[in-house]
Amino acid sequence: MTPDDGARRWFWLAAGALSIAFHLGLIFYGLVPNLVSRPLHMALAVPWALVMMAGGPWSRSIGMALSLLALVACGIVVLQHGELADQYGYLEGSWQYVLAVVLLVAVLEMARRAIGWPLPLVAFLTLLYGFFGHLIPGEFGHPGLPVGSFLGTLTITEGGIWGKLTGVSVNVVAIFVILGAVLNAGEAGQGFMNLANAAAGRLKGGAAKVSVLVSALFGSISGSASANVASTGAVTLPAMTRLGYPRSLAGAVEAVASSGGQIMPPLMGAGAFVMVELTGVPYTGIMAAALPPALLYFIAVWAGINAHARNSTLPGLPADQRPETRQVLVTALFFLLPFAILLERMFAGGYTAPYAACMAILAASVLLFTDAQFTLSTPRTLARIEDACLTAGRQVAMIGSIILCAGIIIGVLGQTGLGVKITSVILSVADGKLWPALLLTALACLFLGMEVPTTAAYVICVSVAGPALTELGLEPLIVHLFVFWYALLSTITPPVCGAVFIAAGMVDENWLKVAITAMALGAGLYVIPLAMVAQPGLIGLAIDPLGTGLLFVQAAVGLSLLSFGLILKRPLWIRPLLLALGLALLFLVRPRWGGVA
Repeated sequence: MTPDDGARRWFWLAAGALSIAFHLGLIFYGLVPNLVSRPLHMALAVPWALVMMAGGPWSRSIGMALSLLALVACGIVVLQHGELADQYGYLEGSWQYVLAVVLLVAVLEMARRAIGWPLPLVAFLTLLYGFFGHLIPGEFGHPGLPVGSFLGTLTITEGGIWGKLTGVSVNVVAIFVILGAVLNAGEAGQGFMNLANAAAGRLKGGAAKVSVLVSALFGSISGSASANVASTGAVTLPAMTRLGYPRSLAGAVEAVASSGGQIMPPLMGAGAFVMVELTGVPYTGIMAAALPPALLYFIAVWAGINAHARNSTLPGLPADQRPETRQVLVTALFFLLPFAILLERMFAGGYTAPYAACMAILAASVLLFTDAQFTLSTPRTLARIEDACLTAGRQVAMIGSIILCAGIIIGVLGQTGLGVKITSVILSVADGKLWPALLLTALACLFLGMEVPTTAAYVICVSVAGPALTELGLEPLIVHLFVFWYALLSTITPPVCGAVFIAAGMVDENWLKVAITAMALGAGLYVIPLAMVAQPGLIGLAIDPLGTGLLFVQAAVGLSLLSFGLILKRPLWIRPLLLALGLALLFLVRPRWGGVA
């Protein structure tokens, strides 16, 4: 390693540690004005997004120059937050116009380097609409906005890039990203794998079922289907192919299971915390509502694997590849202890989710000092701390870049009234009927999800389509869960299916074969959101546990029949019957159990 390499390594290590310290400090040390904490959050993300994610020397040089400008701009907002708040969103003086332009350009470029062109392109087009939309004739135009007010609302008030979404990123998402980074730096990942192997490895189709369990566990903290495939798939995919599983099935299992991790409590990626802010429902309420549908999704995948096992031989893992009981119990402690502290502090202690997560982070940090044999090693511990700092810094910056960019879109929609106009179009096209409106929303989520990450697709879709669905009589929480689930469709649905592409590459199989298998195996992703609309009791665990439990059993049977009807090869005559029975249980049978109607 050259001195320059060493200096860069220490710089990024310090940047990651500073990001962790800042976000934990916000939780522990009290309230900080939003026009201080949110610009500082962006300032900490700027070097990661603009410099570390640069594609080459030229790109890095441009990134460094823009980083300096963005850091100065963020610093000005922090230092003058009181004066800026008194301006009520109106820019004063040419230097403030420069400040606004620098901030917006930096946010767009951060998002572009973090996740590619689509999201910043959508944000740029909305900005153009804000500037020139008054030239558009008809109902999709707007009366026109003063430039100083338009830009000021986006950049010097608690709207636009400093709005509620960024507040969620600062105060909640970053904390849980740090928790995931600390857990993954230690033995928690191996604990997930060992527990899944012990629970399902010996079963028919055991290697595939291990993939389902470990992806559900790992995905609940990673919040990314693609990252889940790349990490857990490195272990589960070779295990399946060695045992003779069809490569298309192996890839499909990993892609489908990894996609489901993002809807699995307790963490669910960034979307759950954005949902808390947008709906006003407490985090514990979101968890309680999301848990039954998430479990149903994995039950449907499990049933699909059983159906594949009837079509062809899918052996379990050999005994020598399954961990010993002691090893399972010990390694499971590395994620069970932090999770137990997280849940205890929230439910028994009555603390907020971010504070409870901070307690879990402290516990997980202590566990970095030892391993499953309870040995101590200073070099190993330092390597783990470095891994946690680098991972946390990079992931906080990536999610922050996405949310800041989405904030531009939400800010423009609010100022121009475009969201209301799109809502009226949806209502008009759907002719005031709920199910056509749901179909239009699902298609919008699918197409948008092909281009932008799930959380961004969810935020944009729920902003424009959510009011229409609410106006048609749906409860807001059902609307948000419906949109959030369908924002995941593109992970396994062609033509752009990121989780499938990665899994297909890892098993060296044609991606379309993997995608077709994944769509059948992941049928729950397509029908469960519709079942939530048809049977609202599915998300009523906190209100009526007994009724929801009984309805859950009915839906689980229906999804299992549906999976067998889609996948089972013989006998052919029974497949339509299974499909009909499954759909009837999901949508037509209205139970009167335990208050569920």
